Amino acid sequence: MKALIVGGNSGIGLAISEELLRRGVDKIYIVGKDEPDFSALDDNVKRDFQEKVTFKRQNFVNFDESLFNDIDDIDSLIITAGFGRVALFEDLTDAEIKNLLRVDLESITRIIRHYYNKIADKKDFYTAVMVSICGQIVSPFFSVYGAAKGGLRFLIENLNCELEANGYKNRILDVSPGSLNGTAFNGGNNNLSLVNNVANEIINRMLNREALYIPQYDEVYKGVLERYNKNKETFGQDSYQYKIKSGRKSTKPQVVVGYLSGTFDLFHIGHLNLLKRAKEQCDYLIVSVHDSGAWKGKETFIPYEERRAIVGSIKYVDLVVEDYIEDYDAWKVYHYDKLFVGSDYKGTERFNRYEELLKGKAEIVYFPYTKGTSSTQLREALSRKK
Repeated sequence: MKALIVGGNSGIGLAISEELLRRGVDKIYIVGKDEPDFSALDDNVKRDFQEKVTFKRQNFVNFDESLFNDIDDIDSLIITAGFGRVALFEDLTDAEIKNLLRVDLESITRIIRHYYNKIADKKDFYTAVMVSICGQIVSPFFSVYGAAKGGLRFLIENLNCELEANGYKNRILDVSPGSLNGTAFNGGNNNLSLVNNVANEIINRMLNREALYIPQYDEVYKGVLERYNKNKETFGQDSYQYKIKSGRKSTKPQVVVGYLSGTFDLFHIGHLNLLKRAKEQCDYLIVSVHDSGAWKGKETFIPYEERRAIVGSIKYVDLVVEDYIEDYDAWKVYHYDKLFVGSDYKGTERFNRYEELLKGKAEIVYFPYTKGTSSTQLREALSRKK
């Protein structure tokens, strides 16, 4: 077996990787936002993990289908990527709503579409997708998350109908759990020993080509579904009050906000790579464009408004904002989680001061400069032609 696990860097995805390795799988590709959490693995599979697992980084907020073009030699697709939090609709930020729908519905749909020629085929191909019990029932405080998961549920049901109608035996398994202890969902901690049984069951049901698996169905969710179908309005109100009384409401958006500033004069590939690398490490990227290059003692060739328009049109940028003299001043307004800057600033008086001011508030990420076209080279070329 050769498997692709999307979102397999932690929690249930990592537990599935661990179980597949125990079963002697030949190859595993893991695609996710962060490196797999090796510390959570069983010591017996760590060597196999290093030998058989290939990790590829992808932030699903900025979905790049081309990454999957290089992952074609698989016979199994397992998608566990997704995020959500317990919050009222009015407390969700615009960035959170947009990113949640991108990650939990759009990107997963596009990944399934990318591999659908393998699913809709006479050859054996196994697929499992982590949905949620929120896709089966009303769940206040999970409005947009539930909408995304409900859409995913009906997508899978429709595709399984099409597969059956066209004589294909392959199926997509809808895995719809409630809360899973041992995962980092909604701020929990990773503990694979708590999810190994569920991971094992997911693999078994996927190989059996089942269409739906609800963990703890007999113990918990059979009764939950019966109450929901009996009176949906009463069920919804009871669910609302339960979440209030249990103190499960979350106040911190599950969106990593990044910030960087620059002049972006004579826009070139170095600028594009900087923005791309920054977006890979955050969910929502804010860019401040300086009104001139005077602060660095340099002339600007492109007018300010044009530079703002250029930066704002880049797909990696979510928001272009006014020029701030100090990056720390921007934190006071946007409360970003990561500040991106070139490594040549590390150790300077200014950024030593920022490290103190931002301690416990935001991380400063220093990007090493890469070889290639630079604004300095372009300025020198233009000066020679004057």
